[in-house]
Amino acid sequence: MKIFVVGLPYDLDDAELEEIFEKFGTVASAKVAIDKETGKSRGFAFVDMPDATEARDAIENLNDISLGKKPLVVKEAEERGSSQPGRNSGGFNRDRGR
Repeated sequence: MKIFVVGLPYDLDDAELEEIFEKFGTVASAKVAIDKETGKSRGFAFVDMPDATEARDAIENLNDISLGKKPLVVKEAEERGSSQPGRNSGGFNRDRGR
């Protein structure tokens, strides 16, 4: 199960993120989103846990805890393109108004 995590401290790296989630089970991958221009964390990440039961346990136990200044939001990641047909998924539309 792919998990979305937001509210991470900006100095947290992939290895530290993986260590946090390993307390709940096997982690296939843990990737902190990095800004391409600055090389710094964007404050969110994706964690992939193959066992759905372990993933749900991690979500339940880690959601709303504080690792830094703000509480984490931990939830199952939504698949890309899963928004309702005809609706903007909330992304920035660069062509709008042209």
